[in-house]
Amino acid sequence: MSTVIGAGRARVWRALTAPDEVVRWDERTVALVDPPDGYPRVGEQVRWRYRLGTVRVIRHERPLEVAPGLRLRSSILLGGLRFDETYTLTPEPGEPDRTRLAIKLVSSNAVPVVSGLLDRFDVRRLAAKLVDSRLRSLQRWCEDGP
Repeated sequence: MSTVIGAGRARVWRALTAPDEVVRWDERTVALVDPPDGYPRVGEQVRWRYRLGTVRVIRHERPLEVAPGLRLRSSILLGGLRFDETYTLTPEPGEPDRTRLAIKLVSSNAVPVVSGLLDRFDVRRLAAKLVDSRLRSLQRWCEDGP
């Protein structure tokens, strides 16, 4: 999924990677538990306090690829959900002040939960909802924020 944001790549990248900004635009992210120096760095795990609906969980994030202003790929553990999340930033052709931000999630076909499994269709619906929410929130923040 992707969206076009009315801000340059440097602004969008900062919103994605500055912990103090992330907790302001992402309504599900509450706080960074153990702030590392120089986030994000490949292989360095960080933990965020996170709300998944009404349930508070810890979001474990381990960056796998960091290309400033271009790509951020991380391994995520969110409650019982495991997935890889990739943000890709590209300039809109002919519009240097606009950025296309894409998010790609990769997860297994079934996710174990208490008393059963979420099948791939349930996982896909949940992932699509989370991605859409993050894209819209980040877009609003970069276009209307400070």
